[in-house]
Amino acid sequence: MNRRREWLRQLGPGLITGAADDDPSGIATYSQAGAQFGYQLAWTVVLTYPLMASIQLISAALGRVTGKGLAANIRICFPKPVVYAVVLLLLVANIINIAADIAAMGEALRLVLGGPAHFYAVFFGGLSLALEIFVSYRQYTRFLKWLTLALLCYAAALFSVNVPWKEVLEGTLWPHVAITADLMTVVVAIFGTTISPYLFFWQASQEVEELKASPAAAPLKDGARGVRHQFRRMRFDTFAGMGFSNAIAWCIIVSTGATLHGAGVTDIRSAAQAAEALRPIAGSFAFLLFSLGIIGTGLLAIPVLAGSAAYAVAETFRWKGSLDLKLYQARRFYGIVAIATLGGALLSLTKLDPMKALFWSAVINGMVAPPIMLVMMLLARNKRVMGTVTIHPLVASLGWIATAVMAAAMLAMFVL
Repeated sequence: MNRRREWLRQLGPGLITGAADDDPSGIATYSQAGAQFGYQLAWTVVLTYPLMASIQLISAALGRVTGKGLAANIRICFPKPVVYAVVLLLLVANIINIAADIAAMGEALRLVLGGPAHFYAVFFGGLSLALEIFVSYRQYTRFLKWLTLALLCYAAALFSVNVPWKEVLEGTLWPHVAITADLMTVVVAIFGTTISPYLFFWQASQEVEELKASPAAAPLKDGARGVRHQFRRMRFDTFAGMGFSNAIAWCIIVSTGATLHGAGVTDIRSAAQAAEALRPIAGSFAFLLFSLGIIGTGLLAIPVLAGSAAYAVAETFRWKGSLDLKLYQARRFYGIVAIATLGGALLSLTKLDPMKALFWSAVINGMVAPPIMLVMMLLARNKRVMGTVTIHPLVASLGWIATAVMAAAMLAMFVL
């Protein structure tokens, strides 16, 4: 029992980051994959897991070793125009992503309760902003940890429908797919949804927050004790969090493949539409689970999207910034949180096409991710940044592979 509690205590930034990856935008992408291609793309989550986990572990290590967030480390080693361009693209992509997520949450609650979806969208935006500003970091991360349980709705939804497990296993472990432009477009979308820049910035910054929260702790670069212990903790936290994220993505692909694809519903335009389409096919219980999952994951993802943008901007301009500070102590930091959250909420009230919002968010993320990953890999090898601490060769190799795969996905995005 004590050992189990110790493991649970080690879950933190990695678990929250992984769960936030399955936001309503991600749910829409995975639902489209299942609806359009059945189980043919279930293998993608097996491939992305080690790549996603390795690059997130490197971002966590950069934060814990240096005591600085990702943008602060980039600022040290690269010219200002590069830093400004990356942070601006991140901010724009995050606001569009927040808009798509808030719109999906409002629509999901409308499906459950009735009423105006726009009103619910504004409510969710305001609630997320209030929690980030007025709740302390320790309480807030505890709240976010509990919200990760919302993702279990998708595991429950999977087991509430009839699934041909033999076909699922073939699609997961030994797929037979015909390469087409449509299939490659969805594959690129899955990669862009799974390995996103905002996750890099968030996890590095959360490791810095954990460092600040412990008075006796110091950046590992400064010769602090317990380097092995901290890397073991980060490795467990990150691989568990990304494993949880990818397992839920797999559940969504399989459950929508078993229901929507089997019923001939092959075009899903939003996460809320996926939930609505499930009702006549899989029953009210599966519909309710899917809808509640959208709301829960949205509440988890919006703070991560807004927070990662605020950390990046604050570090770039050397502003005081931390979720552990009061509003009057970090007005500019919380100003960016407010701009990102309320900007997304207001954008969701316009005639914004949800699929166009998701598409442009994916395009921007796809453009930003490879260069940021390349920069991260170079930082992880830089002794000026890491001191005597080194990244395990296997993790470093997987990080380089992940960078190459995302670069190939970016090129495919323009070719297709």
